[in-house]
Amino acid sequence: MKIRGERECTECGTRWSYYETGSVGCPACGSLQSVGVDERTEHTDMQVAFDLTPVRNAVDEVESDDLAERARDRCRDYVRRRGFVNAGTLRELDDTYLAATELLHVADIVAREIHLDEREELYFLALLRDADQGERPPVEDVPTSLRAARGLAYANAVREYRRDIRTWAEDRELTTSQRGALETLGEHVTRVRMLDGDIEPQAAEQLITATRDLTNGLRGDEMAFSQAQERLTSLEFGET
Repeated sequence: MKIRGERECTECGTRWSYYETGSVGCPACGSLQSVGVDERTEHTDMQVAFDLTPVRNAVDEVESDDLAERARDRCRDYVRRRGFVNAGTLRELDDTYLAATELLHVADIVAREIHLDEREELYFLALLRDADQGERPPVEDVPTSLRAARGLAYANAVREYRRDIRTWAEDRELTTSQRGALETLGEHVTRVRMLDGDIEPQAAEQLITATRDLTNGLRGDEMAFSQAQERLTSLEFGET
């Protein structure tokens, strides 16, 4: 949505940036009466806190399924409210969002599983430990039983990110090649989702790398755009 992010309080005259606070309330007097003093710009990147500390603190107190449900709820709320266009600027698809999305999918599995093997539980706990710090387990640590969760999580993340790219691009003239690359990215996402995310973890990571290269390319980095095209062309997701 397009908003006037620079606000001025009509009660006390204080000026502040909604882009920074995420609130229409005046930081000085608390009044909700304000006016925008700048041009409207696209802004989907809401200020959202993501803190898994309360869930981690319950590790020794509750069973894994209950812990997973709590983590899932926090991740769902965070992912649902996140965006990638900040005051008209396209942000990157960041690791915190990816980790939260993966934890959301893994926690959903853990919450439903009657028995978890040690590797699955350790992987879930690793995500729970580091996701809100923007850290993801390496590709080689992904258990075979959870690779579909990572694949589907990343495909869904790219799908949401691509929607924001299209929103951001509405006020810009993309070249035919850029639009073609964006369409190809969407086709890859559809393919992974059709496979229910059951792809090699390395392939899922390559999808993220291609997306990030494309982002930089759309911002004007020609070398990154060429790399994105090459990666998108070479990406393959086979049946398993």
